[in-house]
Amino acid sequence: MSDFPVLCDLDQGIATIRLNRPARLNALTRPLMVALADTLQKMAENDAVRVVCLTGEGRGFCAGQDLSERDPRAHPDGFDLEALQIELFHPVVTQITSMPKPVVAKVNGVAAGAGASIALACDFVVAAETAHFTQSFSKVGLSVDAGGGWHLTHALGPARARAALMLAETLDAGEAQALGLIYRAVPAEELDDAVDALLGKLSRTPRQALASIKTCVAAASSGQDFGAYLLSEAAAQGIAGRNPDYAEGVLSFLEKRKPDFG
Repeated sequence: MSDFPVLCDLDQGIATIRLNRPARLNALTRPLMVALADTLQKMAENDAVRVVCLTGEGRGFCAGQDLSERDPRAHPDGFDLEALQIELFHPVVTQITSMPKPVVAKVNGVAAGAGASIALACDFVVAAETAHFTQSFSKVGLSVDAGGGWHLTHALGPARARAALMLAETLDAGEAQALGLIYRAVPAEELDDAVDALLGKLSRTPRQALASIKTCVAAASSGQDFGAYLLSEAAAQGIAGRNPDYAEGVLSFLEKRKPDFG
């Protein structure tokens, strides 16, 4: 397999991005993060891409930061983690949350620390029941990063998010689904089929509808008051309504046939 830290292929509108450090459970390094941000940007800009799947090679999704890069013995002056977050981590999670296409995280194993944060930034998280999500930051004296605090708090509420982070909790996929943290947990042997079915359905859905829905949910989650949200929602609906897919959807309904959204 290629030594490139991020692999990507495109098939019938579905772009599959694979973190490619399986021997290290796809732990995050500077080259991987740079490559991942670049790949996500290219997929966002590629009109042939309708939906993105993000997963990991081997036994895990992503074990978080590769701490061998942060060995204090080799870096006695320490690290500016604020600058590293802005430089390396923010571009990745911002690309995921802002691209006008759905992003599906296929979690095949451990998702820890920033690896969990990256998964939770995706629009859908489908995980094998054998997978787990670990908030490991406090174990190494850290807070939370890559947007993880935002997504945990919005999904779980402040009390549950504090517990997950302060106690460095591990949630298995079934618990994460029950708490509303992820979309779906499935038996490990069904993960490929479940994700393929979801990706297929999304790839056949009108792309502007998906982009507008993603915009609306983001606006609703941002803390906007209801009046401001209504204006955001109306603007998104206006954009969708001017897209040819809307006319095709209505016409196909009236003509009692399957729509052709191209």
